[in-house]
Amino acid sequence: MELITVRNVELSNPYQEGDAGVVVSKEVRTQKPPLYTVVLLNDDYTPMEFVVSVLERYFEKDHVSATEIMLEVHNKGKAVCGVFPFEIAETKVTLVVEDARQHGHPLQCTLERA
Repeated sequence: MELITVRNVELSNPYQEGDAGVVVSKEVRTQKPPLYTVVLLNDDYTPMEFVVSVLERYFEKDHVSATEIMLEVHNKGKAVCGVFPFEIAETKVTLVVEDARQHGHPLQCTLERA
């Protein structure tokens, strides 16, 4: 949304007395983009080590955090990997699924509106 405020202002120009001018000031308000949660889903075939490596590579998790998230996926059926703007979340989901397919794993990754 963009707001424009127009107001009349006297210009002090010694060469043209009585001349009036217009000053336009803009106030721009931006909104934060909506966020999306990236979620890994459990399956019975993808090795735990692969899930940990995906979390480290694509979500920049350290080994301990990646292992905790992997165990949550394993025990609860799914876990949140991160929250991102749509384009970033969509890219991460695509990269994870493509990497899993290239390695022959059925790992699923989805995004949900946060």
